[in-house]
Amino acid sequence: MSALEQINGLKLEMSKSVIGQKKLIDRLVLVLLSNGNILLESLPGLAKTRTIKSLAKELNCGLSRIQFTPDLLPSDITGTEIYQPDSEEKFIFQKGPIFSNLILADEINRAPAKVQSALLEAMEEGQVSVAGSTYKMEPLFMVMATQNPVEQEGTYPLPEAQMDRFLMHVTIDYPDDNSELLIMRLNRKEQSGIKEEEKKKLDPKVVFKAREEIANVSISENMERYIVDLISATRTPEKYTKDLAKWIEYGASPRGTIAIDRSARTHAWMSGQNYVSVDNIRSVMHDCLRHRVSLSYEANAEGVSVETVLNEILNQVAVIG
Repeated sequence: MSALEQINGLKLEMSKSVIGQKKLIDRLVLVLLSNGNILLESLPGLAKTRTIKSLAKELNCGLSRIQFTPDLLPSDITGTEIYQPDSEEKFIFQKGPIFSNLILADEINRAPAKVQSALLEAMEEGQVSVAGSTYKMEPLFMVMATQNPVEQEGTYPLPEAQMDRFLMHVTIDYPDDNSELLIMRLNRKEQSGIKEEEKKKLDPKVVFKAREEIANVSISENMERYIVDLISATRTPEKYTKDLAKWIEYGASPRGTIAIDRSARTHAWMSGQNYVSVDNIRSVMHDCLRHRVSLSYEANAEGVSVETVLNEILNQVAVIG
């Protein structure tokens, strides 16, 4: 069985326990295959925790859940050195919950900057520095951070420079009525104690195999230029329309270019293609740039959302060739 077939099987199994959140499942798997990290924004109760637990279960890998709170310390995430008087090495490093495969950073904006930075070092550098020593993360490693868009009291919003570290910023909405009905029935079944037959879990090696194949997905120079033009439009919006120039405070960094390229190639591979098309780029553009484009005071005053701005950029930027 090919890596793509196994990944599609993984998504199918996840969809059986996470109903009505197809986008969330797709994006979570896409970011994992792209070797990135994901920031999810949604109201409570929309299956964020359940989805990453389902991924860890089906993929047969480790999962750590960290509940971010204002009194959390960096050492609560990274770990700390413990004094052992009877040992030859007086100090032994006790690893924290960050040393796992999948990390659920729940309500990341509830913790102060030092704690956020400890997590972001692991995300960006693939390592943690404690007491002058460096400890590498697992080869299979992904952070899924969440934040609540409604309750902002007692929160520490992530600075733009830290938001930039996430490959994607995905917003999740309510499931439709039919999905809501299936969720109710699934919950009733789980409460009754009925257990499904245990299925063989997917070997994490499949993820690395998929990444090798994704690296070989081709992208033409015209598509590369299209990505660069989209990024350029966020930086020099005055070249396109007066509205864009008025709405955008500043645009995406080079990480935005890299994010679209990586995500578009993964999206193409997941669609069964060996090349990147315009549709692949357009499909990932919003999630890759949503947190990288800062809106002006005028945009906020007029009630213009970042979605509106990104849609306008897609309308204005022409495809070459």
